[in-house]
Amino acid sequence: MLVTGGTGYLGRVLVPAAAREGWDVTSVGSADGDIRDRRAVDAIVQAAEPDVIVHTAYSRDIPTARAVIVDGTAHVANAAVARGARLLHLSTDVVFDGRADRPYREPDRLCPVTEYGRAKATAEHLVRTIAPGALIVRTSLIYGGPDAPVSPHEELAHDPTATFYEDEVRCPVQVGDLADALVELAGGDLAGVLHVAGPEALSRQQFAELITGRPVRHAPAPAGRPLDCRLDTSRAAATLATVLRGVNEVYVR
Repeated sequence: MLVTGGTGYLGRVLVPAAAREGWDVTSVGSADGDIRDRRAVDAIVQAAEPDVIVHTAYSRDIPTARAVIVDGTAHVANAAVARGARLLHLSTDVVFDGRADRPYREPDRLCPVTEYGRAKATAEHLVRTIAPGALIVRTSLIYGGPDAPVSPHEELAHDPTATFYEDEVRCPVQVGDLADALVELAGGDLAGVLHVAGPEALSRQQFAELITGRPVRHAPAPAGRPLDCRLDTSRAAATLATVLRGVNEVYVR
């Protein structure tokens, strides 16, 4: 298994989870090669000789985010096809605008409203076009909980100056649960799109208050934000042996 973004928050949990299940894992981060460079990606894949590539690498840095997400994904998908490797591509719930007033299902039309969401939607299109046998895994806010590495979302929750949106709803997923699900999916042959997120929907305000155990500053989301981005995870629940826990179960006090 080759894991791109292996030094990121998810990657640092995914790599040992895969190793525990017997995978020979190669982890690559930005220091190992620039995924915006097709030749660098080809060289990494040729050296690793993977059967499966789990593509978690992304960026939110404005100057480079689109190139990393779009060009990088195209390079990884092309290299996977050339190698004959199975590709799992990590995507996001913000490929939707959050205005459906119901949980989004896998076949729903993509309708992003942010630059990040548009880049991830374009990356999904490239994966489907270049590597039609790939599996696109859409997920939500990734967090650790009391017994796992602290996520950026959890760090921010403890910032007394931060304001959390009371009307922006997501389905947070515990990082170890997501990693276990990805390892399980890597060993299968499911293709297309699968929503892998927590079963419990919370606003960003509710999520922060659950993390901290106290009230936090809150306000409505500004215009142009994706609002209710709940994901329908019924297909994942029926497919996976891995249990995806709700936030209240993880943060039981």
